[in-house]
Amino acid sequence: MTNAHASKSAAIRAGLNHPVIDSDGHMIEFEAGTLDYLKQVGGSRLVERFNSWGAETLFNWSHLSPEERRDKHATRGVWWGLPTKNTLDRATASLPGLLYERLDDFGIDFEILYPTLGLPLPHIEDKELRQAVSRAFNSFYADIYRKYADRLTPAAIIPMHTPQEALEELEHAVRVLGMKAFMFPSYVRRPIPAIVRQCPEAECGAFWLDTYGLDSEYDYDPVWAKCVELKVAPTFHSNGYGWGSRTSSSNFIYNRIGHFAAAGEAVCKSLFLGGVTRRFPTLKFAFLECGVGWACNLYADLVGHWEKRNLKSLENYNPVNLNRELLVDLYSRYGGKMVEGKLDQLKSGSGLLEGDREE
Repeated sequence: MTNAHASKSAAIRAGLNHPVIDSDGHMIEFEAGTLDYLKQVGGSRLVERFNSWGAETLFNWSHLSPEERRDKHATRGVWWGLPTKNTLDRATASLPGLLYERLDDFGIDFEILYPTLGLPLPHIEDKELRQAVSRAFNSFYADIYRKYADRLTPAAIIPMHTPQEALEELEHAVRVLGMKAFMFPSYVRRPIPAIVRQCPEAECGAFWLDTYGLDSEYDYDPVWAKCVELKVAPTFHSNGYGWGSRTSSSNFIYNRIGHFAAAGEAVCKSLFLGGVTRRFPTLKFAFLECGVGWACNLYADLVGHWEKRNLKSLENYNPVNLNRELLVDLYSRYGGKMVEGKLDQLKSGSGLLEGDREE
């Protein structure tokens, strides 16, 4: 299906002296094909559970009445998310052979393809289903793109609810399937134990985000060590719907804007402050589809907070360095009625603004 006239993209590529690599292309999976692989991995029972999960999770909002949406404060997700006006492009995103044939017309030398239907799969709470669909989809990706490996490579799904399941899928994806690119979820939702004990039915709505570095439920260092061993670069690609401020029950755009950046910032900050980048200095991380504005802001914030909160600078805030006699004298001379009968608080050092001592 070569065009009679070269495209603008091809003309631009012809003027370059370097290859053009699309590092975040997206496939649109042929769903019936993926289900065949899931059936091979887990049988018809898991196919039925997967279809039920999709209906209850991905399309739950559509099945609720306006009153139920408000009552549940159900997060409005994407609608009309796939292209339809250009049928050729729609098919190209699903058919590796067609995409391969059109790469020169696109001006692209090599393309890394990330999941679309597979994007939310690492966030499935059902352990058996999560691991099965990860294995099935990775096998599907590897098989349909293998013939075109010189210019196309798909990203494998790596579930991260536990280090063990991540290690198992990494090993299989690399050593058995021969995959080269890898998509990690940016976070795992964990229940808040105290709330679950008091109100078990609130588990689905009361959660915290485990981002694998700071305060993680598990030690994920074995996963990062395995990435170094296998020469795998972890790339993170998760949406930020349903947490933070992105919980509108009526407006998809409100939830959409900035959501990939929020998820990327969360895991990047956690890896840095959790010491992962220090312990694995050669490991490269990537954060997909979220621009660079958040990263510039995070970098500036880290530098600014280091300048203010490093061990030496913290002496500016150490309560033991406060000259309380001078402080009481100044308050008594200039405080007037505001401080009458309250100067004992300054002497004792109590007060909310002074805060707790860091242990």
